[in-house]
Amino acid sequence: MDYTKLIDHTLLTPKTDKAGIIKLCNEAMEYGFASVCVNPTWVKLSAELLSKSDVNVCTVIGFPLGANTPDTKAFETKNAIENGATEVDTVINIGALKDQNYELVEKDIRAVVDAAKGKALVKVIIEACLLTNEEIKMACKLSVKAGAFYVKTSTGFSLNGATLKDVALMRETVGATIGVKASGGVRDLNDIEAMVNAGASRVGTSSAVEIFSDINVKPSY
Repeated sequence: MDYTKLIDHTLLTPKTDKAGIIKLCNEAMEYGFASVCVNPTWVKLSAELLSKSDVNVCTVIGFPLGANTPDTKAFETKNAIENGATEVDTVINIGALKDQNYELVEKDIRAVVDAAKGKALVKVIIEACLLTNEEIKMACKLSVKAGAFYVKTSTGFSLNGATLKDVALMRETVGATIGVKASGGVRDLNDIEAMVNAGASRVGTSSAVEIFSDINVKPSY
């Protein structure tokens, strides 16, 4: 299996600079990754660099806490799309989920889905490490109901990243309806294979080049 096509090549650190983004985009084109995942400030540059490739530009919405209002997330989404994003990863309102305010959680997700409709693929970051199993299942169900394309395990900025248990539970909950993205803590090919076997259909990692260089995957050019 060509795992490179499942990879969101990720660079979301606060110290990311222009040189880092140029390097990230060049690597994504060389290895044929599915997308680059960057902070909103770098979307326009990434879109310009990748304009002649089939690598998607993914950005994050309400990141990393998810505590913005639905209107703010909708604006972020529209702005990101205007700048060239074709995928958006939005963080749910975790506090609302904990309060069992499911109407607000769904509204929050739907605001992004509606803003992106027909223009960008929406992934919903549920931050599984902060949730109980029942909360994970509810977050997944609300994401499906709101029209998301994927549910995603983690921001990579909380207690821990993706676990096989959480990926499997998310896949069991959504079935074949939408994708599942494992993100955070994926460091080698064994991790990728395990996540895919557990149900992941996309994997976010900042270690992609190291992983595929180690197994002698040839760049795609």
